[in-house]
Amino acid sequence: RKILADHINSKYGTEITADHFYLTAGAAASLSICCKALALPGDEFLTFAPYFPEYKIYVESAGGALSVIPADTANFQIDMEKFAQAINEKTKAVIINSPNNPSGVVYSLETIRKMCLIMEERSKLYGHPIYLISDEPYRELVYGDVEVPFLLSHYDNTFVCYSYSKSLSLPGERIGYVLVSNRMKDGEDVYAAVCGAGRALGYVCAPSLFQHLIARCIGRTADISIYKKNRDILYSGLTGMGYECAKPDGAFYLFVKALEPDAEAFCDRAKKHELLLVPGDGFGCPGYVRISYCVRTDQIEA
Repeated sequence: RKILADHINSKYGTEITADHFYLTAGAAASLSICCKALALPGDEFLTFAPYFPEYKIYVESAGGALSVIPADTANFQIDMEKFAQAINEKTKAVIINSPNNPSGVVYSLETIRKMCLIMEERSKLYGHPIYLISDEPYRELVYGDVEVPFLLSHYDNTFVCYSYSKSLSLPGERIGYVLVSNRMKDGEDVYAAVCGAGRALGYVCAPSLFQHLIARCIGRTADISIYKKNRDILYSGLTGMGYECAKPDGAFYLFVKALEPDAEAFCDRAKKHELLLVPGDGFGCPGYVRISYCVRTDQIEA
């Protein structure tokens, strides 16, 4: 945990310590723990479409309700007007994911600042913290000079949920953490709630072997140039054929508008050509499909 804290502090200029980390078996565990630590009956959690479908399961299993702000399909940034309309006195937390699964879009610094300002204003208005849960398994998987704003630097009441399975390309292996901001209101009590939620959910003793592994891999990633090459081939090819698609700046997904209103039917047609796509309905964005390009380049070129 000290190695993690030293790395984050060096990279982002923060002042966190080992005692702000709770090690987990990946980001799914981290998200479940945060929801369990925060949720009380009647609490509402907000997220932005397109979103990872399991957020709904994590929130509802903890006793909360998930509300989804519709996507701004022009650029897949956050629609601030709709966000401001949705946030209310029952809002306990906001869940974001950048780089985003399924769109690959990175929320801009301007987007993050506007979102945090709304949250700060509403927290003061309602007299209680509105927490920010940042789901960041793709944080290092970005292309070119794109920067992913580090949320602890922009909003005090932030949880960072992280997994190394994506950045180190460890499919099937899970190791990650919950990072509780050092500027969190009642931070010691909140961290204790995280620890208690982890035990209640059975997420105890993150694999020690993989704790040793990540300590030796701090700051490293899989070969991102391969993902970038795959993205460029697919994006240029599909848009050249007339498909609509936001160009992903991170992760390893393309979110493409289907050629028919029924995305599931479109995916069924694709299976006949040995293409496995995921309909956007489950991500809260009907009419789109997700393509994953974390495969060998020769599979795409073929």
